[in-house]
Amino acid sequence: MTPRETTVFMKGIVKVYPDGTQALKGVDFEASKGEIHALLGENGAGKTTLMRILYGEIKPTKGEIYVFGEKATFKSPRDALRTGIAMVYQQFSLIPSLTVAENIYLAASSVKRVSLEDVKARTEELSKNLGWKVPFEYTVENLPVGLRQRIEILKALLVGSKVLILDEPTSVLTPLEVEELFKVLGNLRDEGMTIILITHKIREAKKISDRVTVLRRGLKAGTFNTLEISETNLARLMVGEEVELAIRGGASKPGTPALVVEKLKVKDDMGVLRVKEATLTVRYGEIVGIAGVQGNGQRELVEAIAGLRPALEGRILVDGVDATKLTVSERRKLGLSYIPESKLVGLALEMNIVENSIMTSLLQFTRRLLEVDWGKARSGAGDIVREFGVVHRSLDDPVKSLSGGNQQKLMVGREVNKKPKILVAHEPTQGLDIATAIMVRRRLLDLRDKGSAVFLVSSDLEELLSLSDRLLVIYDGRIVSEGAPRDYALEKLGLLMGGVIEAGQE
Repeated sequence: MTPRETTVFMKGIVKVYPDGTQALKGVDFEASKGEIHALLGENGAGKTTLMRILYGEIKPTKGEIYVFGEKATFKSPRDALRTGIAMVYQQFSLIPSLTVAENIYLAASSVKRVSLEDVKARTEELSKNLGWKVPFEYTVENLPVGLRQRIEILKALLVGSKVLILDEPTSVLTPLEVEELFKVLGNLRDEGMTIILITHKIREAKKISDRVTVLRRGLKAGTFNTLEISETNLARLMVGEEVELAIRGGASKPGTPALVVEKLKVKDDMGVLRVKEATLTVRYGEIVGIAGVQGNGQRELVEAIAGLRPALEGRILVDGVDATKLTVSERRKLGLSYIPESKLVGLALEMNIVENSIMTSLLQFTRRLLEVDWGKARSGAGDIVREFGVVHRSLDDPVKSLSGGNQQKLMVGREVNKKPKILVAHEPTQGLDIATAIMVRRRLLDLRDKGSAVFLVSSDLEELLSLSDRLLVIYDGRIVSEGAPRDYALEKLGLLMGGVIEAGQE
């Protein structure tokens, strides 16, 4: 590779935050014209921090940046945009109340003077070249997530970006939308653009990138031609040890119904109906997964099952008992455990590790007269932190002192170690390192094999397809399909998740 092909070169990048956290420890990174370069690493490895530095959003503590051969010092993202660097975040920067045209115009006018009509004309031409249709007059809040992402990419291209940074771009897309995005990125690469793809998904990096750089704990573990390195070796570089990626579950032996949901209707916090007559059954001795693009009612569904959100209509049966109007604690007594999507729901951050480890199963740690057996509680907390690798200084530390990943380990370990009769698990492996995520998946299979019922809600399709005995698909608050995972090709699954085909049209 010759120097003139390099568009981005970052040398010795160090980032130390005011609290002493060292996010980056002298990282070198370079990307070239006409390539898709995957920046691979686990949550907390420093990927997004490195790219936020390149984009001018945060300043490095040490290090140098060269863009198109010139040394660059960016005071803000506006400087980066003017140099030809754009970044699309996981959380989009669109203004929901404005139209598509107005959002694109705001982005373009922040870099140079342009008229709204000129922006629309240029965007129409750009959209046509990409094979995208853009509804200029629609307000953004009325658009699906996949279309919002397209608008963010169009904004970046419209200002003349030659380097496009995408932060976990597939996390909100259906399989078909992922395929469409990868096709567009491939075309942009072929036109000479530099694309940097931030991801923690090994197979995604293997599928789309020309080269891959692996970060681990703020250090660069290496840069490789993607075709020349295996998934197993990438996993080892990410975690620093050998990891067996395959999850092999035996055949399930479903028993009697454990969790039954009948024609359930549930509203969200704004009073909008999000779950629309959902019906499903999870039996003892099986894992039932539910696939869907985020925001299609999954959160409201599991919160209603757990007792955190009232049901507008319908019934929820837990172990044969009508639990529709029961409290959270009453449902727990029936054998229902719940791993929430948010740690703010599942943990009391001001309380210590021991207190958090028993908060959903107090009766197991209580003597007569409602006195907590703290010795037993500390022993149980010790089991969780040891088995799930929760990095901590003391069991008496408040949970807020733990990293996000370690908070997730504590929350998941607490529920799994109870060996519940029924487990509702919402994104149980988010934020976990590969080794711990695989361990959690195996523990879910172990629960199933010992007769527990597991209802798994996940945005990770690989996780759902490898663990589920039956798979449901949710779209716009409705269960639109049900079957064995082997019955779902990715194309079919994507059409169902995107609402293109409905139940009965398969």
